[in-house]
Amino acid sequence: MFFPIYRPRRLRRNENLRRMVRETHLRIDDLIFPMFIRPGKGIKEPISSMPGNYRFSIDELVKEVKEVHQLGIPAIILFGIPEKKDEVGSEAYAKDGIIQRAIRAIKDAVPEMIVITDVCLCEYTSHGHCGVIKNGEVDNDTTLKLLAKEAVSHAEAGADMVAPSDMMDGRVKAIREALDGAGFSHIPIMSYAVKYASAFYGPFREAAESAPQFGDRRSYQMDPPNAREAIREAQLDVAEGADIIMVKPALPYLDIIYRVKEAVNRPIAAYNVSGEYAMLKAAIANGWLDEQRVILEALISIKRAGADLILTYFAKDVARWLG
Repeated sequence: MFFPIYRPRRLRRNENLRRMVRETHLRIDDLIFPMFIRPGKGIKEPISSMPGNYRFSIDELVKEVKEVHQLGIPAIILFGIPEKKDEVGSEAYAKDGIIQRAIRAIKDAVPEMIVITDVCLCEYTSHGHCGVIKNGEVDNDTTLKLLAKEAVSHAEAGADMVAPSDMMDGRVKAIREALDGAGFSHIPIMSYAVKYASAFYGPFREAAESAPQFGDRRSYQMDPPNAREAIREAQLDVAEGADIIMVKPALPYLDIIYRVKEAVNRPIAAYNVSGEYAMLKAAIANGWLDEQRVILEALISIKRAGADLILTYFAKDVARWLG
């Protein structure tokens, strides 16, 4: 029987050989852990659709951040649920807002932790949309001023990075100019540049209590069938001053991560979103999938597609496995 000179199986024969020629590596340094904060004290409230994740009061959040830090995870991203909501999301940029207080508490307790903040209004508005409503629609340019104000308030509280997720046109430029003008030129922007109007966000909206009260977000988030538009969005944000470009969701958009990585000379982040997490957790709970293998395989696929950083609710488990 004829065999080729090169036999690929030679380098798959045992684990040490496989390790030596492995092309893609998932590291603890790649991970960003999303965390949810709510008012109160002594609260660690399970999120039903995201088993293993919680809404924390600030005191409990600090305890959790200490554990995250001990696991070696370098960064967290914060999402806040305010005490009250209004039409313009004023708690998002209040000096004593839930996120601003959380940042200060974390930095007092774990100063080494990189604290990234979600910059958006949807968790803070009474209508649940990501901007100011005028004549029944989100008004882009009015919203920019409030997003810039929110980003500056986060930087003043001690945030290490801001991450605008609203998908308003021009918001990276507005935030960059506001940060620079307030003396925060050193604060990087991780832009949700390519954020699709996805059905995979359902559990997050429960977790953050941010579902829109009318309509949907398809007039400002990207249409899932579009790929070339993702490149335009990413390039626009780079031109406006984005330091890191994010694609969201991750697993259904691996092709987009690859295209964006090829098109822009910036680090690429991918958000392994709540729906992706919930699907795997449900299958694992039913005994249909091997937990550790399937989670690591999913995250490796995101790295292989081109992501440098992964925002994932699996971060703590992965850090334990990799550690």
